[in-house]
Amino acid sequence: MNKAVKTILQVVLAVVAVGLVYVIVESIQQPVRFEKERKAREAVAIQRLKDIRDLQVAYKSANGKFASTVDSLILFYNTGKMDIVMQIGSKDDSLAVVNTDKLRKANKKITSAELYQRYLNGERLVFSIKNQVNVKDTLFHNRQDFVVDSLKYIPFSGGQFVEMESVIKKVSGVDVPLFEARMPYKKLLVGMDEQLRINLDADQRDKNRFEGLQVGSVGVPNNNAGNWE
Repeated sequence: MNKAVKTILQVVLAVVAVGLVYVIVESIQQPVRFEKERKAREAVAIQRLKDIRDLQVAYKSANGKFASTVDSLILFYNTGKMDIVMQIGSKDDSLAVVNTDKLRKANKKITSAELYQRYLNGERLVFSIKNQVNVKDTLFHNRQDFVVDSLKYIPFSGGQFVEMESVIKKVSGVDVPLFEARMPYKKLLVGMDEQLRINLDADQRDKNRFEGLQVGSVGVPNNNAGNWE
């Protein structure tokens, strides 16, 4: 073997070695990058599902049932009202508790407004006042990044909609309002490694879990929990 051929073979082997190293490193790093990106996307999605849950709880408080669409929640946020209960006085003040009980026994029709006036006049009382306030002035009003119209979309999906439904289900003979909102991985993780996403879905199925993120359940009451909690 002459020197020139030997040099060519050495170069070829070096290139092959570098290629093999690259393939090995890439096979290790690809799942690492996938998991990092998945967790970043999930963090955004989870916050959105939490916001949907908070709005659903407020909607149910005002309407006696959960909304069946995110559009209904958005309308409720923009135009709806909700009850806010404010406590006046302290329940730890035993004299205030006694005075309030006496007043209510003496006048069973006494209103919160009358109690409040007495409180302003210096009487030691403890009671609650219920006021109606605009939903948008109460929920998320301190969140600078909150955009209510974004709630309908699965983040990073290119504009695909959150899947949501609500039902009223008989549980031990009692009508129980239920809802669930879902973001499948196939939509949340669009554009990422397809095979790794398929593997993730399969792993979720093996664990008998939804293939994505979900809050609430229309199948069984779960206190509106998220499957990430």
